[in-house]
Amino acid sequence: MFKDFYAQRGEYVVISAEQASRFAKGVAGDYNPIHNPDARRFCVPGDLLFTLVLVKFGLSRQMEFRFTNMVGADTPLKFSEEANGDLLVCDEGGKCYLQVTRGGEITHDEAAIEAFARCYVAFSGKNFPHYLKPLMEQHGVMFNPKRPLVIYDSMGFSLERLDGFSPNLALTSSSLEVQGKRADALLEFSIESAGEAVGVGSKKLVVSGLCEYDATEMAAIVDEFYRLKAAYEAA
Repeated sequence: MFKDFYAQRGEYVVISAEQASRFAKGVAGDYNPIHNPDARRFCVPGDLLFTLVLVKFGLSRQMEFRFTNMVGADTPLKFSEEANGDLLVCDEGGKCYLQVTRGGEITHDEAAIEAFARCYVAFSGKNFPHYLKPLMEQHGVMFNPKRPLVIYDSMGFSLERLDGFSPNLALTSSSLEVQGKRADALLEFSIESAGEAVGVGSKKLVVSGLCEYDATEMAAIVDEFYRLKAAYEAA
């Protein structure tokens, strides 16, 4: 399950730039240039770390993920469980990249874990342009078109049950809180299974380097997103 996107080297997980980029585009539908292997500020998608936590520790009914640093290519990562049940993803030097708290029932059923991971990641990959563009336009701000920077801050969810699970996520509300040159975007979603409501969740993003909204610049960025998407799908 998702073994094509990382390598296990002893107690450490290593993710290459190529593996991370394939996950971003092929699983998440995320064409953010920061996940391109040749990107100057390349980083591993937070959604890949999220997925590997579920693979290694199971899916809990309540989970909170906080991303504390960006992961570079080929960084040895240790996925560990604390005495209180919290989970950490840290490198060899102890630098922490992801902190996870969880509660309630846990399932290790591979089908349920893969279905939830793929469903959430596909939803999450729509950050831009689907969710963020309308919010930025509404508030008259946008990221620097020459250095677009959107950082994954945190996400969490609560599920009513884990059995008979075929999840689907839908955006229920979104908001943008502008604070000078940065803004916090909050995306809230519902989780359904076979048409029945089974949970709720939310995701927080930080948009940095804000400037005045420019419709022409934004249109060019959106066009480039769809150009990259078409090129990947045609390859």
